[in-house]
Amino acid sequence: MPELPEVEALAGYLRQRAVGRRVDRLEVAAISALKTYDPAPTAVTGRAVVDARRHGKFLDVVFDGDLHLVVHLARAGWLHYREAFPSAAPLRPGKGPIALRVRLDDGSGFDLTEAGTQKKLAAYLVTDPATVPGVAKLGPDALTADLPTFTERLRSRRGQVKSVLTDQAVLAGVGNAYSDEILHAAKLSPFAITDRLTDGQLAALHAATRQVLGDAVGRSVGQRAAELKGEKRSGLKVHARTGLPCPVCGDTIREVSFSDSSLQYCPTCQTGGKALADRRLSRLVR
Repeated sequence: MPELPEVEALAGYLRQRAVGRRVDRLEVAAISALKTYDPAPTAVTGRAVVDARRHGKFLDVVFDGDLHLVVHLARAGWLHYREAFPSAAPLRPGKGPIALRVRLDDGSGFDLTEAGTQKKLAAYLVTDPATVPGVAKLGPDALTADLPTFTERLRSRRGQVKSVLTDQAVLAGVGNAYSDEILHAAKLSPFAITDRLTDGQLAALHAATRQVLGDAVGRSVGQRAAELKGEKRSGLKVHARTGLPCPVCGDTIREVSFSDSSLQYCPTCQTGGKALADRRLSRLVR
């Protein structure tokens, strides 16, 4: 799933490549992906791209006349920039991976695609991003929240720190992968309870959040859209590395599986050497 660093990089790439170009047309191939009907997709025809922004994990493509295409890429969505399209023929609605296509006046443009059968990519054409339900509920940005704000937000929601850290209403931008990385850097168990965290642990968690996200943004911004997934994988220390040695201490990275996701952690760095039990089999070790 694209998280804060990747969406920040996609916005930066669009600012570099698409700003100043006018829209030839916006084509919708997956009707279910476009969640709004007014303004109509034809409303962007002839408008210039003037900016690209990020709201948490939402990408916001801004057109002149204050019209916004706000996109949540969900778990399997992505943006593919095309210097040229293979055909000028309009997209046909169907079961392919392309959900929306934006053609620009120089022949370039971008596709919003989604792999797999669970189609959750969501696009909104609006005059105000705050009217998008997911954007309206976002908490402070995880990358820029200061320590007092970060502490207040984490303590506002009692729960396992991994779940709270990825709650977009608490802090915006962190998902499954970077939460594993942040908790590893902060030396915290993913199942530590937020209202039991000391001031020192919260300060370490805040510093780790800024460091992990900041480093990932630094690696990602300036990369071509097609290179971002590989760049993300190359920077991960624990997430998706089950069975491999921890790059900090050498212990074996372990995994806890859930019905539709999993998390990875290092026992030596994060849980005092204890292995966490699989939630589906027994009670958690904290």
